Amino acid sequence: MYFGPQTWRTLKVQLTRRENAPSSAQTFRKRSGGLGRLRQILKPWRKVVLAFSGGVDSTFLLSVLCEDPAREVLAVTARSQTYPQSQAEEARRLARLFPKVRHREIETDELSLAGFRNNPPDRCYLCKKELFSTLEAIRQEEGFDVVLDGSNLDDLGDYRPGRRALQELGARSPLLEAGLGKKAIRRLSRARGLPTWNKPSFACLSSRFPYGTPITEEALARLDRCEAFLSKKFHGPIRVRFHGAVARIELDPSLFPACLKARGSIVSYFRKQGFSYVTLDLAGYRTGSMNEVLPQARKGSAAESIGARGTQTTRGQA
Repeated sequence: MYFGPQTWRTLKVQLTRRENAPSSAQTFRKRSGGLGRLRQILKPWRKVVLAFSGGVDSTFLLSVLCEDPAREVLAVTARSQTYPQSQAEEARRLARLFPKVRHREIETDELSLAGFRNNPPDRCYLCKKELFSTLEAIRQEEGFDVVLDGSNLDDLGDYRPGRRALQELGARSPLLEAGLGKKAIRRLSRARGLPTWNKPSFACLSSRFPYGTPITEEALARLDRCEAFLSKKFHGPIRVRFHGAVARIELDPSLFPACLKARGSIVSYFRKQGFSYVTLDLAGYRTGSMNEVLPQARKGSAAESIGARGTQTTRGQA
């Protein structure tokens, strides 16, 4: 478990008004105004549906949304076979830190979507279209102003076909629009006393498969068990990539010595999960490593994502 019981009992969320000073090296960050810009973007929205995973970004965004006591927030967490149960449980605990927020859990079934199991390069689009269509239906049913997600500025640097689904459905990404990247969000989260400030990044288990490799319930469960096993040994981002009989482990290079020291127990456990070979990726952990074989990944997705910023007119904001 990521946080100990005592931490959850004693934690008090302290909201602050400290401004985030954008780096002068980043023109867009400077122009956006950081935390102050974020508050201005959120100001017109009185009733908000938030896609809440319990990660660094969505938890920080939830804390800023709660600065306005008159704002009504519905945080929605999706549960599916592509996300470990432990992530949903942690999102539930985090939501309790914000007593005035309604938290709802919904079930999604990505594996039933046409084409998803075949794992095409636009797999993330199929998943996000399913999820945010459901969130948009909730927004309409309850009469809320907008659906928000926790995408940040750093997401522009990788291949993100899921952003197209958000744009098609009118969802907004205020952290991205405010020019806030992961480093700034972690720093601001720490200042607020949020326990997620140093939480490792997480992506759905479907991202562990090379494009074109079929995604199955059995393989997802194996990866989940292997990553849970490693998370008990190492703190930090952990990925186990699926290559048939081969499991490729991605860790921060600083953890390589500890990983090699524990290689006997790791190999033994992974073989019990059905992997014949266990490898350590010498390039180390990096986000979107499966995208490295795609031409689109090298070009980035800035052009696709830039339209989601605050210059567009959307519900609740003229």
